[in-house]
Amino acid sequence: MKLLATRPGSRFGMEYHEIFPLSRPELEKLIESGNETAITDALLSAAYYDSDWRWVQELCLRFMHQSDWGISSVAVICLGHVARIHKILDVDVVLPRLAALKAETPSLAPWVEDAVEDIRFFLRLQ
Repeated sequence: MKLLATRPGSRFGMEYHEIFPLSRPELEKLIESGNETAITDALLSAAYYDSDWRWVQELCLRFMHQSDWGISSVAVICLGHVARIHKILDVDVVLPRLAALKAETPSLAPWVEDAVEDIRFFLRLQ
């Protein structure tokens, strides 16, 4: 199955590209690059393919407070992906952090709301 993501760049504003499985060293190299596209691709690859949901969760929590909204929004959405794919998250940590982010950064509210909805749905929370 091809997993796709969008990135700025096409004449219509966004283009789709495939997200590939990456090894942990490859993920860490992309994360440390400081490049927005590399970091967002690493976050998506980790969420889609890395089997260590706790590591991915911590990675997403780390990057959801970036000054770059593109990185922050992808980090938030990836928490929803982890819930969907792994059927587990530390909700006692994640949900309060998402609520705080939404209050601190209203521009991220749509992504936070989508992620919380996914988390509640896939983890069958009330």
